Amino acid sequence: MSELFDAVDALLASRAVLPPPEERKRLRQAHALTVDEVASALKVRRATVTSWESGRTEPRPPERDAYARLLDGLAQLYPAPVPGPDPGEVPTVETVPATAEASVPATFTAAPAPAEAQTLSTGQASEAAVMTATENTQTPAPAPVTAAPAAATRPARTTRPSSTSRRPGAKKAAPASTPAPGTEPRFENGPLAVVDVEDGKVLAYCTGGLVLDVPAKSIPALVEWTLKEAKLGAPKLSGPGRPADPLIVLTEAACERYGLPVALTAEEKDAGRIPEGHKVIKQLTRAEWKLTKRGFGPWARIYRPAKGSERQCVQLCIPSWNALDSRSWGGAAQLPPAELARVLGVYASRVMTPRGSTAVTGLELMTALHPPTHAVRDEETGVLRQSETKTPGSLGKDPVDCAPCEAPDGHPLLADLPRFHVRGPDQKLFEEAYEWARPMTDAECTLRYLVGLDVNMAFAAGANGLNVGLGEPTHVKNPVFDPKLPGSWLADLSHVDLSRVKVGKEWVELDGSLLPSPFTPKGDRPTGPAWYATPTVAYAAELGYDVAPTEAYVRYDNGRYLDGWYQRLRDAYLATMADLGVDADLSPEDFLAAMDGYKDRDPELAIVVSAIKATVKGGLGKLRERPRGEGWRPGERWRALERPTWRPDIRAAVISRTRINLHRKIVKHASFTGQYPIAILSDCVVYAANGPSPLDFLPYRDGKPLPGGFKLGINPGLVKHEGTQTVLWGEEVREKFNAPTLNLARSIKDGTVTDEDNGE
Repeated sequence: MSELFDAVDALLASRAVLPPPEERKRLRQAHALTVDEVASALKVRRATVTSWESGRTEPRPPERDAYARLLDGLAQLYPAPVPGPDPGEVPTVETVPATAEASVPATFTAAPAPAEAQTLSTGQASEAAVMTATENTQTPAPAPVTAAPAAATRPARTTRPSSTSRRPGAKKAAPASTPAPGTEPRFENGPLAVVDVEDGKVLAYCTGGLVLDVPAKSIPALVEWTLKEAKLGAPKLSGPGRPADPLIVLTEAACERYGLPVALTAEEKDAGRIPEGHKVIKQLTRAEWKLTKRGFGPWARIYRPAKGSERQCVQLCIPSWNALDSRSWGGAAQLPPAELARVLGVYASRVMTPRGSTAVTGLELMTALHPPTHAVRDEETGVLRQSETKTPGSLGKDPVDCAPCEAPDGHPLLADLPRFHVRGPDQKLFEEAYEWARPMTDAECTLRYLVGLDVNMAFAAGANGLNVGLGEPTHVKNPVFDPKLPGSWLADLSHVDLSRVKVGKEWVELDGSLLPSPFTPKGDRPTGPAWYATPTVAYAAELGYDVAPTEAYVRYDNGRYLDGWYQRLRDAYLATMADLGVDADLSPEDFLAAMDGYKDRDPELAIVVSAIKATVKGGLGKLRERPRGEGWRPGERWRALERPTWRPDIRAAVISRTRINLHRKIVKHASFTGQYPIAILSDCVVYAANGPSPLDFLPYRDGKPLPGGFKLGINPGLVKHEGTQTVLWGEEVREKFNAPTLNLARSIKDGTVTDEDNGE
């Protein structure tokens, strides 16, 4: 029986309650303990203790139990001071139902600061200026968020006793790591709410575990309640910007209550909306509410024209209409209301309140951080009015035409071309991600494993510090190439020989036949002049070869437009991965161990990680959005062209930089180890090795990687283990499909190969 008691005691100890991070630091300092002393006693690294005290990570058993014991002993010696009332402050009293108060356990919780991106200070700007073009190898301070506590420390969900909440008591425990409501009074209930119906009552599940009663009987009334009583929304992300509109998510039960279909018909799915004659739209029209041109679809914006600086707008999200695409949001649409509020709330606090798909949100984040115009105060009346002047560093409010070489097929700039004309590389800029593979050599076939490496947030890292055009292009003949000037350049790079290149200041000899060309997505060596983005031409010069463009479209109005966007998404990604137990300061061995099964530790936060990644790729893809279902014909303008953020040149520059960053690492690795990749797909690269782990072939020395090569870690630009298969598997699938150059990077994760993977 004692063994059973010991087992139960062990289970209880594994869920040890810890104080919030700032209290952990206070207790250590109160006893005059150094970080090194605590780390030595617990047999962990100094950086690990620092991460625990900053809230970036949470300790796991068995260290968690010992750490809790230490903090408990210190808390008895040094109790937290009880703050007294401020003599100059009038105390306020909030009535809380006794049942709700009694149900809240005495646990340590920490409310995060508002998720608000600040303009760069002088020090931050200097730090960004010296950040390497390839990767950020420093550990940035994550956005202020709540770290994920153990399951037993989850606070109870409470209801707000006000005119908007009539529901007494508290329900089941709220999920961990839920952002607390914002500190601004007008947004005190957080950025969003998931509206559901339980036992005949309409409830709004907010972030932080708050549940509000919803008195609204119709969609127009729900919009009015959201704007006037719910206190939902989020602060603006930049000085000239505007606060985020509140987001209301409707469950299937809520759709039924408010007269909306639970699912769209096939015809409505094709149209992307319900019919204009639907009774709910008629209700909105009678109440003088308007819809955007996209109508009432999965993401509907309901508004009234702004009066002065006051904006009246509510965003609706309907998961059962496929608003939360499973490719980006996993199984979020099937989550219960409280859990869905948590997932969307974490994303909203760390990225921004969703404005549509992750692709739309990625694009909207760019604009939110660099609003096209800004408010100015009238000198005579003192009234703030929106200026027509472009905000410095933004893309402005008016769209600009791209250069002809940057235009996708069917663009109005190409209307004079013959109907079936196919543009070659000397007429069309074609900067895309890698899709390259080669047969294995005899030596590689003698090895046992194929190991895949995946670059973390590769396209985000490619955007970091990148100088891009902010205005229209200028056509130049026979230009002198300037690597700092963004644009598109017509140049012949066929003379670049990968068998002899410069790596740093040294010329090195390589087997060029085993390397992909850095100048084409398929890895083929160019055969003549072609259009390239600035990073591609600059890399040819870096490899030691002369470049002499004959023509260019350059942008003299330029800047690092994507820096703030990158930093916001980087911090969101690192903070969420830290909550999942993957810290930015881990050793290579600890990092690989932490990544093993990280999604299973908290599946809801794993959904947030997926959405953040999709925001990066989708946002960049939107910069060159093509016409979709608009009755469009080649040569006609389409809707996306009217956006100032329709910028295929910026997309091309980011993809070019990302591909070049990867090729630079591949060349560095080959020059040092003699190892060459056998397949590359976008941000995944596959090597043959004697062991199944990346550490079996990456050249680490005393825990330090090859400078400029592949480095294991969670920061954007660093790499993680994508998957391992055997060399025998690779040879068998290539033989099965009779494809010696089948791209094994596509299947390295789970080993599944289909006809589609083979291009059939």
